Amino acid sequence: MDPANALEAMREVGLDIDEGADIVMVKPALPYLDVIARVKGEFGMPVAAYSVSGEYAMIKAAGRLGWLDEERAMMEALVAIRRAGADLVITYFAKDAARLLERGSLP
Repeated sequence: MDPANALEAMREVGLDIDEGADIVMVKPALPYLDVIARVKGEFGMPVAAYSVSGEYAMIKAAGRLGWLDEERAMMEALVAIRRAGADLVITYFAKDAARLLERGSLP
């Protein structure tokens, strides 16, 4: 799909639903927060968002270089995806985020 054409994405989601989808996925997640929100708002379907490896790698690399607080950036990205309307987030950060949530020590 053309990344600049959100209407095309919406048409594709509509076709997926017409074919019987029980859940739809938006991938990659962060560059398409607007699409996640539109899909949730217009279709009301459960929405999965896949935070791809490039999103993970950018935050990891910037954290290692000291350019940002890796834990804070990770949680901010995951919260943004959920806030946009994703019911399910698939992420390489799953274990790291779960550890922070379990400890109750959110950055």
